[in-house]
Amino acid sequence: MTAPLHLAFVNFSKDSYIIVEGKRNADRFFIIREGKVRLSKEVQIVAEEQGDTLGPGDFFGVVSTMSGHSHIETAQAKTDITLISVQREQFSQLIQNNAPVAMKIIMQFSRRMRYLDEAYTRITLKNNTNQEPSHIFYIAEYYFKQKQHNQAFYAYQKYLKYCPQGGNVNDAVERLRDIVQYVNNPQKDYKPTEMVRSFSKNSLIFCEGEPGDELFIIQKGSVKIVKITENNEILLAVLKSGDIFGEMALLESKPRAAGAVAYEDCQLMAVNRDNFQQMIKAQPQLIARLTTLLADRIWLIYKQLANTLIADPLGRMYDMLQIQMEKKKIDLNTATSFACDFGVKELINMVGFDPGEGLLVGRKFIENKCFQLLNDKIFVKDTKEVARQNAYFHKMQMLEKSRREKKTII
Repeated sequence: MTAPLHLAFVNFSKDSYIIVEGKRNADRFFIIREGKVRLSKEVQIVAEEQGDTLGPGDFFGVVSTMSGHSHIETAQAKTDITLISVQREQFSQLIQNNAPVAMKIIMQFSRRMRYLDEAYTRITLKNNTNQEPSHIFYIAEYYFKQKQHNQAFYAYQKYLKYCPQGGNVNDAVERLRDIVQYVNNPQKDYKPTEMVRSFSKNSLIFCEGEPGDELFIIQKGSVKIVKITENNEILLAVLKSGDIFGEMALLESKPRAAGAVAYEDCQLMAVNRDNFQQMIKAQPQLIARLTTLLADRIWLIYKQLANTLIADPLGRMYDMLQIQMEKKKIDLNTATSFACDFGVKELINMVGFDPGEGLLVGRKFIENKCFQLLNDKIFVKDTKEVARQNAYFHKMQMLEKSRREKKTII
């Protein structure tokens, strides 16, 4: 029998501040029972899809509470309000007692993540996102040109499967005929009933644009999440054992927003829609984990969007490295070392530089004696030095902004 859930009700008068952007150590989020709340950000990079005013049934503060990071927005009472306060440790019990509320949070997170991801792609990669199945041919062509035959073979096959009447069918068939002799480890086509799946290093788990109705939980190994654009592979994330990915396609029944590649030999557990619905009540800890991961990704992409506003290319490199360390909850106030799970090339891809600009910035970046390359991965000797450099570039950015504003006034 499910234990009763005791939630606190709190009242705020009009114009009161409930949460403040930048504040750390959030331990609870809020569901609006009565009244309206206004959300705002110090730097509005993109407009929020749901707008900036929330009403009864809406929630806020979940991103910071569930991710364990600082608040990314300020919430102020627009009217006198009554809120339901939910502590972080109560979330699993909330799922068991009220599955619809949990699903509402997860679904909004998924939509918000896709919306922000599309905005980030437009700003950073300077192009429009294309997540339709026809895009798979473009993915296949990229891997073909890179002579990555296993990946190209997989993508051409998926293109033919999902676009049998597509405009590039003849080219795809011809390419498959050309590369089949070079494919040494074709990927197994798993049945939906096979939950445990193995992938060898560099195998495509799924393509950007591919339809999907499963999420994956990494049991062993690691997976990188990528986008192919402008004939370049952009690294979005490296996920490890216990991480979940592919959830947006499952929740929203839309094509994959990015591709997933085995970063090393890995074993995954696949969860389809039927299994997912059963898990909501049977395994609330898994749903809490999914919510935490989505919250962490939303926090991360807000930081990445803010990174696009930094004018100095070197400053963007330091800022992105600090974002990755904050993601790992590294204490930047203490001088300590940190071994990254990515190299300079991957960091350049995270920032979104084109290869030419990235090469020059990367060389200058690695000149700092604070860094060392170990097995092509960045090793930070002093994390406090990264924070100091990042603070310097942010200060220069603010001074330049202030000078421009003064000129505008004059």
